[in-house]
This record gives sequence, structure tokens and C-alpha cells, in this order.
Amino acid sequence: MISGLNLGVAIEIVVAILLALTIVYCAILNRRLTRLRADEEVLRATISELITATEIAERAILGLKATASECERALGGRMLAAETLLGDLDQRLTAGNEIVKRIGAIVGAARSGAVAPIAEVEAEPVARESTARNLKAAAEAAAERLSALRRGKREAAA
Repeated sequence: MISGLNLGVAIEIVVAILLALTIVYCAILNRRLTRLRADEEVLRATISELITATEIAERAILGLKATASECERALGGRMLAAETLLGDLDQRLTAGNEIVKRIGAIVGAARSGAVAPIAEVEAEPVARESTARNLKAAAEAAAERLSALRRGKREAAA
């Protein structure tokens, strides 16, 4: 009987030890689950903040797209106005060059004494000479302005 009693006690001791180990393991597992639940709350808060940040970023992107579209329209309008102005300036430069050529021809004719096809002919030769000088000076000034405009146009294009 003693050996049956010893075997029963040994089994009871082994079961008690296994129960104690199970209790310790359950306590450890409980702590881990508690930490996991706390981490889950932190993770949910992080996900919530991430969703909010994403929504804000989407609104900002939509605003940037609208601003870019508006800028594109404004720049398109300005480019069209600039092209129109450039065409107008080109026409004026061409007309100015033609006027300078005519003035040069008039000045050359006035210097050589030939009669230029002018609607108003002055009677005095002294007045004609001073007029020729004035026309020459005006033609040179116009040529300088045209050159300056062309340089400005080239610099603006560059």
C-alpha cells in the first residue's frame, strides 16, 4: 500500500506542479494580452490620426490642382496677350523701319538738292537745310529707338 500511496502522492505532486506552471503561464499570458490590448488602442489612435492626415492631404491636393489650373488659365491668357502685343510691336517696327527709310531718302534728296516728293515744299533753301538736319536727327533718333526696342525684344525672348 505504501507504494500505491507513494505513486498517488507522486501523481498528485506532478499534477500540482503542472497546475502551478499553468497558473504562472496564464498570468504571463494575461500580462501579454493586456499589453496587446493597450497597443491595440494606441494602434487605433494612430490609424485614426493617419486617416485624418490623409483626408487633409487629399483636400490640400485638390486645392493645389485648382490653383494650378487657375494659374494655367491666367498664364495662357497672358501668353495670348503677349503674343498679340509682340505681333503689334513687330508691325510697328516694320512701319518704323519704313518711315526711317523714307526719312533717309528725304534727307538724302534734300542734301543733293533734288526735289523730294513732299506735299509741302518750303520756299527758302536755308529753311530746307535746317529741316533736312532736323529730319536726319529725327531719323537717327528713331533708328536708335528701334535698335533699342529690338535689343529689348531679343533680351526678353532670351
